Order: sequence, then structure tokens, then C-alpha cells
Amino acid sequence: MLGQSLKQSQLQKLSPRQIQLMQLMQLPLYELEQRVKEELERNPTLEEAVPEPDGLPDRDAQELDQAEGGDDPFEMEELFQQYVDDDPTNYQQNGNSDDTYDAPGSYTADENSFFEYLEGQLANLEFDTALDRTIALQIIGNLDDDGYLQRLPSAIADDLLINYDLEVDTRRIKQVLRTVQSLEPPGLAARNLRECLLLQLNHKVDTGDELDDHQFADLILAQTIIRDHFELFSKKHYDKLRDKLEVDEDELRDALGEILKLNPKPASGLSGRAGGRAARVVVPDFLVTVDDGELKLSLTARNAPDLKINDYYQEQLAEYRRKQKESGKLTTAQKQAAGFIRQNIDSAHWFIEAIQQRQQTLYSVMHAIVRYQEAFFRTGDLKMLRPMILKDIAGPTELDISTVSRVVNSKFVQTDFGTYSLRDFFSEGMTNEEGEEVSTTQVKKVLGEIIAGENKRKPLNDSKLQRALKDAGYEIARRTVAKYREQLGLPVARLRKEL
Repeated sequence: MLGQSLKQSQLQKLSPRQIQLMQLMQLPLYELEQRVKEELERNPTLEEAVPEPDGLPDRDAQELDQAEGGDDPFEMEELFQQYVDDDPTNYQQNGNSDDTYDAPGSYTADENSFFEYLEGQLANLEFDTALDRTIALQIIGNLDDDGYLQRLPSAIADDLLINYDLEVDTRRIKQVLRTVQSLEPPGLAARNLRECLLLQLNHKVDTGDELDDHQFADLILAQTIIRDHFELFSKKHYDKLRDKLEVDEDELRDALGEILKLNPKPASGLSGRAGGRAARVVVPDFLVTVDDGELKLSLTARNAPDLKINDYYQEQLAEYRRKQKESGKLTTAQKQAAGFIRQNIDSAHWFIEAIQQRQQTLYSVMHAIVRYQEAFFRTGDLKMLRPMILKDIAGPTELDISTVSRVVNSKFVQTDFGTYSLRDFFSEGMTNEEGEEVSTTQVKKVLGEIIAGENKRKPLNDSKLQRALKDAGYEIARRTVAKYREQLGLPVARLRKEL
């Protein structure tokens, strides 16, 4: 039987502007600058303010006074009304996390693209036909950022047929590919790592007129290793290599030394006008320095764009209001113009307030981090880092944990001891043999030092690393050692072995 019933429930929803503010919180500097630029282009009533005269106090500079007996050195300024506090924890911002975000920060584009650089080299080569040149251009257009050709010749043939109505045999594409592989840098247009290394070794042998007999022999042996025994080389089975090649340890070491000089990512070495992908440079969001024993925290200027409402449009809106007051009504065109100006001014006011809110929230979060990790910011010693989770910062800042997570995402701080990601300061804790709680970051640092100081001819496996950490006062499981080692980007013992 059908029936009707009433149900009362309370829901929490984010407005579109709250969602946009969350997005602004998470943006790294480069993307923030792009977002501001887009808003300036979209909204004619918004403009950049004229810089204030020199000599006026810096509104962003904040001092963390650690004088004993004084006022609370970490007393925060009054924050704007926080509607981000109501951000539900189940709200998830689309995008990559810190683990997958590749090199955040500011980017400066090169003058010429990588394609143009290679195209310039092709212009100096003589091809049998115009078709061969078209094939070559198609090949270099399919190279990835590292200079590898990941597209199969059959797929390139399909591209030529679709784009240019050209029917090309794959054998001809492979023939032109060999010409492309002769371009600079050596190793370009390889289809895998083995081919990349072999191309570079072939180039050294072919152009090595000034090589002595010993160097030439090392290169020939290196070619043999890569061409015929690449699997043994990649797995570092040096004893098997030595037996198969019938060489002594010194000869094998010299040949491996030649291989280690090669570039596994040939295009990544290009810079300036040659490498056109985009040079990535991390620009810190904060500056923390020690001056006369006092900690000073400031936002970088690029984090605080100075925006204002265009005076002309404000005067125009005031004029429309005056006309309406005098005549009692406006024409249709005047109403549309006034509505357009009013809507954009409201949008500009919100955007300026959102940028200010972002600055205040970023500062309050960094302020709390510096207070919590004061010992590190004074000494630069990673062993002084305290275990810290997002909740430890959400408490004193009175922000939601999800908001703190967005703030620290892709943000960097420059200190007297280097530049660090804010994520570096967050880690879980463990208790050492003395009963003291230490950060897992400290444990990883000790683990890295142990591996750096090991005998490379007989590197330590994870069980031996576990015992070494226990001797240093950190008792952790072997699987945890393996996890920390992988997080440090260090391979297993067999792959760390050297001759």
C-alpha cells in the first residue's frame, strides 16, 4: 500500500563560492598567478593596484619574537570570518595529491620548443624525397619529454594516412627513424632504454677519433654488455657478466663506468632554447629566517597580489545611480550596462576577499607549523623534527583538517637551511629505546645515512638494515624498513651493488 510521510533532515552544502575558495587555497604559486591573470582578463572591473611607495611598512612581513618573558611570540592576527571552517571533511577536491604532483612551483617557458629545436636540425639534412622529411617530422612530433619514441611504426603509418593521405610502408618509417636517431642529443628517438644507451655508445665510438686504445676497448665492451647482456647488466649480476664476457673485474668496472656516464633521458638534459617543454623552478610560498635569535615568518610577495576595483567602472555605476535618482528610471541599455557593472564589481569584491582570505589562512597554518617545529627552524637539523599530523595544526588554527590539508598541498617554505615542502614537516611518530617519541622523518634520515655509508661491494639487505637501525636505537619491523627505503627512492641491496 502506498503512503506518504514527512522526514526532516539537516544537510550541509558548500556554495559555489566556497568551493572556489577551497580551490584557491590549494593552488601552488604558479597556478595562483594563472588564476589571477584569468580573472583580470575576464572581469574588466578588476585591476592590479599601483605599488605603494618605497619606505612603507611591509604588510606581509611578520616577526616571530622568541624573547623570553615577552608576549606570546606566536600570537596570531585576527583572521577573517572563516566560512571555510564549515567545509565538510568528506568534501574532496579533484586533482593530484602531493604524492603524484610533479614538481609544483613556478614555471618559465623556453623560447623555442623541443620540436622546433629538432626541426631546425632536420632542415640541415638532405632527404631523398619530401615524403621522408614528412615522416621525420611525424616521428619527432611523437617523441615524449625524455626523447623516447613510444609510438609504433605501424601507428605512425596510420597517422600519416589519416593526416596527410599518405600510404607509407613501416620499413620506410624505420629507415627514416635511423636518420632521426642521428640528431642531437645522442640517444634521441630510442624506443627503449637499451636502444637509447646503445645509440649513445655507438655515437661515442663513431666520433671518438681522439680516444686512446684503453678507452676504445672500454666502449666496445660496453657496447657488448648493452647489446648482448642487457638483462644481466640491469639486474647487476656482475659475476655472471664477468664469466660470460671472460674479462677481469677491472675491465668490467671500466666498461660499466662508460655506461654510467650515459644519459638515460637524453631530452631531459636540454635547456634554454633547446628544451622547450618548460623549465620548472620551485618558488617558496613562505620565508622563515633567524635574525638575531628571532624567528621571522613572511609570505612571499607573489602570494599576495595587490588587486583593486577599477575607478572608472565605480564612477560609471555611481553615475547610473545618480541618473536613476534624478529621472526615476533608466533606459533598457542603461539598465543592462548598470547590471553588468554591478555584477562584475560584486565578483571582483569576492575575488579580492578570497585572495585575502587565502593569505590569512596560509599565514596562520605556517605560523602554527613554525611554532610546532620551532627547534628545526632554528637549527635546520632534521632530527629535531617532532612527529606532527594535520590534527596538530588544525587545533591551534581552528581550521578543519581538510582545510589544513589543502593549504599544505604543493606549498614550499624557504629557510636558512634550504627549501622544504610543507608536507615534509608532517610525519607519524615512534618511540625509541630511550622512550622518546621521534619523527619517522628522523628514522628515514638515519636509514639513508646507514645506506650511504655501507660497503657498496656488499650492500646491506633489509634484515641487516633493520639490525643497524636497532643498534642506532630504532627498533622497527623489516617490512617497515623496506617501506622507508622505498620512500627514500633507494633500491634493494642487489641493485645497490657496485664493483
